Amino acid sequence: MIRGILIGLLTVAVVGTGYWGYKEHQEKDAVLIQAENNYQRAFHDLTYKIDQLHDQIGATLAMNSKDSLSPALVDVWRLSSEAQSNVGQLPLTLLPFNKTEEFLAGISDFTYRTAVRDLDNEPLSDDEYKSLKSMYKQSANIQEELRNVQHLVIENNLRWMDVELALASGQKQMDNTIIDGFKTVEENVGAYSEANSDPTLTMMKTNAAKGFNHLEGKEITSKEAKQIAKQFVENGVKDINVTKNGDGSSYEFYSVSMHDKKNNIDLNMDITKKGGHPIYLVQNRDIKENKISLNDATNKARNFLEKHGFKDLDLFESAQYDNVGVFSFVSIYNGVRIYPDAIRMKVALDNGEVIGFSARDYLAAHKKREIPKPKITRDDAAKKLNPSLEVQEDRLALIMNEFGEEILCYEFLGTIDEDSYRIFINAENGSEEKVEKLKNPEPIFQEV
Repeated sequence: MIRGILIGLLTVAVVGTGYWGYKEHQEKDAVLIQAENNYQRAFHDLTYKIDQLHDQIGATLAMNSKDSLSPALVDVWRLSSEAQSNVGQLPLTLLPFNKTEEFLAGISDFTYRTAVRDLDNEPLSDDEYKSLKSMYKQSANIQEELRNVQHLVIENNLRWMDVELALASGQKQMDNTIIDGFKTVEENVGAYSEANSDPTLTMMKTNAAKGFNHLEGKEITSKEAKQIAKQFVENGVKDINVTKNGDGSSYEFYSVSMHDKKNNIDLNMDITKKGGHPIYLVQNRDIKENKISLNDATNKARNFLEKHGFKDLDLFESAQYDNVGVFSFVSIYNGVRIYPDAIRMKVALDNGEVIGFSARDYLAAHKKREIPKPKITRDDAAKKLNPSLEVQEDRLALIMNEFGEEILCYEFLGTIDEDSYRIFINAENGSEEKVEKLKNPEPIFQEV
């Protein structure tokens, strides 16, 4: 009797396990099919967008009227942006494809910059037509290679999931048609870029890969990096390990991992090889109940910056998220806020300890500058504002526009009804450079 019951239970268990395994397999297959469908859609969309991009660039070369040229350039900008989006949806993270992405970004930057200006007063120059012809020729090469890959994908029923698995596992599959096809696209774009010194694309690449060009100081050793890290953190740390990174990139740095045995906390930090400047610091730990205010945490952050040699900084933003204070500081020079020079910090509100620090933007942008004098007055700039804006504060500020250029502006903080805004008016020509809607305080929802 008992034996029969046990056999019955085992049978039920085996059947149940089999059914569960079958359902798991079905669900896994469904996820894989969905991912494959998304990859296929993105790839075929990319190929189609490159076709359209090539044709539209060609059309602009035959235009002379501003009424036709401006909309055509906007279309080129839209298509290049959509093509970049399609590339971002493909499993190419581990496959170098940066030159092709730079090329598409260069087209997007050039056409947007050109389309928004007054082409009647400032028509396309000879160099800009040369840039368009260069883009047209290179887009044709990319178009041809992608069409070839597309033909092979359809003919041989190739799967993008195999590409993802091959890249993730590091397999050197010489017969992977998709990987080889995209490598060919990348190699052709790279070879073309080296052989053609297009002024527009060269400028874009220079801005994109400028790295930390303004760093000062001598190159440090890994031993010196260890000492800098030990002095920078507020914890008593041991087990300090240093790894050199960034060989061949625009800057080299040391990655430092540390352990605080007393609190059982791991800390990680990056330090530039040139000058030994801290790039970022992060420690992950559970933050306990608040014991200090956000204002006290602000003072802790200021003191930390001053202690480590970061001077002439102005608090730009502060916010509280759970038990952590988050702060942004920017350089200030002769009363002008320098927004590109930004440092971001996190301070734990249980003990005032700095648990996060990022100076990447600051190190990339900070340099000696000559701030130009405004060509229009503050009152003239204020006339460009929405009449409904009630101005609370104003100051001069240096910001980066969408083309990576530093622009001197009048910064106005104000409100319209219950919403707050930050508006930047160009101090040279009075144009509206940027409008930001500031976040309102989050509502607090309580259980009833």
